[in-house]
Amino acid sequence: MTSPTNRSIPELFGDAFNQFAKLISNEFDLARAEMADKVGQVGRAVAMIGAGAVVLIPGLVVLLFALAALLVENGLSQSLAYLITGGGTVIVAAILMWIGVSRLSPDSLKPTVTIEQLQRDKVAAKEMVK
Repeated sequence: MTSPTNRSIPELFGDAFNQFAKLISNEFDLARAEMADKVGQVGRAVAMIGAGAVVLIPGLVVLLFALAALLVENGLSQSLAYLITGGGTVIVAAILMWIGVSRLSPDSLKPTVTIEQLQRDKVAAKEMVK
């Protein structure tokens, strides 16, 4: 066996190749773990949208009837009272949906840790080749 300081070029290339293969394997593991985290994030966002919709429906029905009744008691026509309460419902639902959709934006789902690590690996590989 040769000493570490007197290794041949084929041995050095072999070691570099082995290290590069291990690096690639580690990067795939990192990417897999990060994507699993992002999938979990998507699942939680979808759950929030669904939970918002489920909670919103029965509560809004009661509140809408109460609000419409209050508006009618204060002199508005029944159709105008329902129009006002329906508009308020649409606004609340839009806010809940916007929160859920914002959690699904491409920027929040991008595997940034993996991309940064790949950039560092690229620099390290260039240094290794020098």
